[in-house]
Amino acid sequence: MKIASFNINGIKARINALSDWLDEAQPDVALLQEIKSVDEGFPRTHFEDKGYVVETHGQKGFNGVAILSKLPLEDVTRGLPGDDSDEQARWIEATVVGDKTACRVCGLYLPNGNPTPGPKYDYKLAWMERLNARAQDLMSREEPALMAGDYNIIPQDEDAKRPEVWQEDALARPESRAAYRRILNLGFTEAFRARHQGPGHYSFWDYQAGAWNKDDGIRIDHFLLTPQAADLLRDCQIDKDIRAREKPPDHVPIWVDLDL
Repeated sequence: MKIASFNINGIKARINALSDWLDEAQPDVALLQEIKSVDEGFPRTHFEDKGYVVETHGQKGFNGVAILSKLPLEDVTRGLPGDDSDEQARWIEATVVGDKTACRVCGLYLPNGNPTPGPKYDYKLAWMERLNARAQDLMSREEPALMAGDYNIIPQDEDAKRPEVWQEDALARPESRAAYRRILNLGFTEAFRARHQGPGHYSFWDYQAGAWNKDDGIRIDHFLLTPQAADLLRDCQIDKDIRAREKPPDHVPIWVDLDL
């Protein structure tokens, strides 16, 4: 089963880019971030006509996550547990049923956190504490599960072309990286690093300063797998070439192939 994650930076602006990629890549499941649309405004019929079940957790103009699936989805839930007052649409999860077994898929758009210090950074770290709690719950179930999306975390210096410019950024500050490592250390496998080592692998290039042409990128889109899902991992890749197309998102898709 091919499960992808893609921060599309606005469904209305990127519907053609997303549709072309879906037609080519043919993921069974696509976890989307930054749809920037309320649920009623999402072009559901467009993707249903392509054979996808569509579940959204939207917000006007900002954030928003969605799941597109060619397979049945069960027990869809929206919103990261732990703070009923949080109105930001950053989390959606469901169980996808494969030929052999089922997998709990969680799509996330982790807060950026800039500027630091400040309330946005405090919110990021608090959100990551809630994510840690949900991750512990997923681990306790001892079942195939994954958390995937735009983490807005540069895990290590090798995940940036120019790590020195990110040192004080919320994406790479020591507190951010430590919070991310605490989640990994619960027993998760970071799928991409399980298949690829070394520098030069990126999933985001800013629109400014010719970042794409200079390959001045960062790797901030990740798949974290429970041990039961990691045992089923066959491949993980980043579809880098999408960024070179007309009117692309600033992120590119990342996907895993699981033996489900």
